[in-house]
Amino acid sequence: MLNSFFNKLISILLVPLLLGANSPFFALRLKANEPKELISISQSEKIAEPMHITAHRGVNSQAPENSLPANKKAVELGYYSAECDIKLTSDNVWVLHHDPLLMGDFLKAGTVANTDFETLRTYKYASGADFMNYQDEKIPTLDEFLDVFVGSSTRPQIEIKNNNYDMLYTVVDAVRAKGLSKSAIIISFDYKQLQKIREYDSDIELWYLVYGITQNKIDKAKALGNCWLSADFSLNGAKAITLALSQGVGLSLWTVDSVKDAEKLYDLGVRYIETDRLCK
Repeated sequence: MLNSFFNKLISILLVPLLLGANSPFFALRLKANEPKELISISQSEKIAEPMHITAHRGVNSQAPENSLPANKKAVELGYYSAECDIKLTSDNVWVLHHDPLLMGDFLKAGTVANTDFETLRTYKYASGADFMNYQDEKIPTLDEFLDVFVGSSTRPQIEIKNNNYDMLYTVVDAVRAKGLSKSAIIISFDYKQLQKIREYDSDIELWYLVYGITQNKIDKAKALGNCWLSADFSLNGAKAITLALSQGVGLSLWTVDSVKDAEKLYDLGVRYIETDRLCK
C-alpha cells in the first residue's frame, strides 16, 4: 500500500520535473540515444566473415526503445537481430518494456507487473528518440513484436525480464505460432529460465546473459545445447573472450557503441555484438 502511494507521489511531483520536456535531465536522456558514430551494416556483406550486429531494444537511436517502430527500423536497415525486453502484465500479457518503473518511458506510476494490459495500452510514449512523432504507438505485445520479423532475415531476440517460470511456455508457443522457431533467440540472465525453456523446446537458440565470462558459465551454456554466451563488453578482456571462443561457444558482446571497439573485438575473433548506436 505504501509503495503504491509513494509511486504515485513520485509520478505527480518528481517525474515532470526530472523528465518533462523542459527538463535538462530530459534533454540528456534524448542526447544519450543519439548515434555517436555510424557504420553501414550493409557493408558487412562484402567481407568473408561479417560482424553481426544486434539492435539493442530495437534501433533506439531513431525511435523509443522497445517500440514497434524501433524494431521495424532494425528490419529495414538489415540488422542481424533486434533485441527486446518482455515482462508480464498483471493479467498475464507479455509486453515490451525494460525499466523497473513505467515513469521513464510513459511518465506513469507503477510497474508493468502491477498494471493490466488494457490500462497500459492507454499510455503514450513520453521519452525516447523522436517520441513526439510516435504518439499513436502503444506498448507492444510479444505477438506484435514477432510479427515484425515474419518473412524477414532479421532475427527476433527476446530477453525475459520477469522472475516468472509458470508462463515461459507461452513465449515458446508464441514463437512457434509465428513460424519463427529457427529464427528467434531467447535470452535471459536467469539460467533456470533457460533450463525451463529448453524443457519446452530442444532446438530453439538460447543466449545465457552474463556479466563476466568464466569457465563455469561456459560449461553451463554448453550443457543446455545450442546456447551462446552474451557477455558484458566492459567487463571482459581478451583473455576471457579467447577462453570462450577457444571452446567453440557462440559469443556476443554488449553493449558496443564505438566503431573502434567493434574493430578490436573483430580482431579478437568476435563476430557478434549488440549496440545502441551503430546504425546505417
